[in-house]
Amino acid sequence: MTRETVLTNARIVLDDAVVTGSVLIRDGRIADVGAAPATSSGVIAEDLDGDYLLPGLVELHTDHLESHIQPRPGTNWDPVPAVLAHDAQISGAGVTTVFDAVRIGGMEAQARPVTDLAAQVASAIGYASDAGMTRSEHFIHVRCEVSSPNAVEEFEALAGVGHIRLASLMDHTPGQRQYADVEAFRTYMVGKGHISDERFLPYIEELKQVAAVHSVPNRAEIARRAKERGIALAAHDDATIEHVDESAGFGVLISEFPTTRVAAEEARKRGQLIVMGAPNIMRGGSQSGNVAAAELLAAGLLDILSSDYVPASPLQAVFLLDAEGTLPLVEGAKIVSSNPARAVGLTDRGAIEAGRRADLVRVRTHDLPPSEKRPFGHRVPVVRGVWREGARVS
Repeated sequence: MTRETVLTNARIVLDDAVVTGSVLIRDGRIADVGAAPATSSGVIAEDLDGDYLLPGLVELHTDHLESHIQPRPGTNWDPVPAVLAHDAQISGAGVTTVFDAVRIGGMEAQARPVTDLAAQVASAIGYASDAGMTRSEHFIHVRCEVSSPNAVEEFEALAGVGHIRLASLMDHTPGQRQYADVEAFRTYMVGKGHISDERFLPYIEELKQVAAVHSVPNRAEIARRAKERGIALAAHDDATIEHVDESAGFGVLISEFPTTRVAAEEARKRGQLIVMGAPNIMRGGSQSGNVAAAELLAAGLLDILSSDYVPASPLQAVFLLDAEGTLPLVEGAKIVSSNPARAVGLTDRGAIEAGRRADLVRVRTHDLPPSEKRPFGHRVPVVRGVWREGARVS
C-alpha cells in the first residue's frame, strides 16, 4: 500500500536556494518538491507554519555515545539502553544518519578493557539497529589508536561486527598532531582524572617510546585490512605535509580535524574531504590550540562539520554561520548533510530532491539577545520534527 505524506508551508533548504513550498513523501522517498505537489486522496498533510525544512544531518564522528556508556569514571551503563539514550539525543539534534565512534587501542593510564568494551558497544549498536529500536540510522566508526601495541589485534577482534563503515587512523601521542602542545595534553589527562600531575612527565615518555615502535606499522596494517573489507578510511589530526602524504598513500579520502592550515591545504590538493568539529566553530577556536575551523572555512578548506562531543553543535553552527553572514544556509546544509553522505558513499540521502530518502529535519529559529560573546545576538535552531525515510521519529 502506498504511503503518502505532504509537508506544506515550509522554507525548504535545497541545494541552491531556500524556497517556500511543499515536499511530497511517498513510501519513504521524496516524490516531489514544489509549490503544491500533486497528491492522491487520503494523503497525510502537515503544515510546517513557515519553519525551515533541511535534509537530515549525516554525522561521521561523534564520541557522544561514550558519555552514555560510562556516565561517570568507572561506571558502566548497560550498552543497549545507553545506545538508545544516545540515539534519542542525536535524533533530537536533527541527525538521521550517525557513525558512532568505537575506540580501540587505549592508553595505559586509562585502565579500561578497551577490546571488551569496544566489542560490547559495537554489538549493542548492531543489536539496537537490527531490532529497529533506533530513531536514526546507525553505522560504526572504528577509531584506531595506532600507537597502541594491541591496535591491530583489537581491530581484528571487530572483524565479524556488522555496521562498520568507517575507520580512522589516529595517534594521540603527546608532542605531535593534536597534542603538539604537551600542556594541552596534561590539561586533558589530569583534568579527566586519568593520571596524577606528578606521574604525568614519566608517563608521556613511556607513551613516546611505545609509539616509536608501533605507530608506523600499525597504521599501515590497519589501513590494509580496512581497504580489504571495503571500509572507508579517515586520517585523524594530520599536522604536516608528510602526514598527509602518508595517509594519501593508504587511499585515505577523509581528513578529520587537520591541526594546521598546511595539512589542510595538502589534504585539499590530495582530494581529501576535510572534516572539522562544529564545537570549534561554536567556541571560536580549538580547545587544543590548533587551527581554527573558522580559518579553514574562510580559506575554502572545510567540507564537513561533525558534532565530535556535542550532538547539537552542527545544526547550531550552520545557523550561526548563516546569521553572521559567513556561510549561507544552503551551503551550511551541504557541510552537515550532502558532503558527509558523499564522503562515505551514501548517495541516497543528504539533499531534498526527488528520489532521495525522506530524511528531513524541521527547524524554527529563535533569536537570543546580544551578549558579551555574541554582541550581534545569537540565532538558535529549535528542532520541531525529524523524519527518517518518511517516518516521524522525533
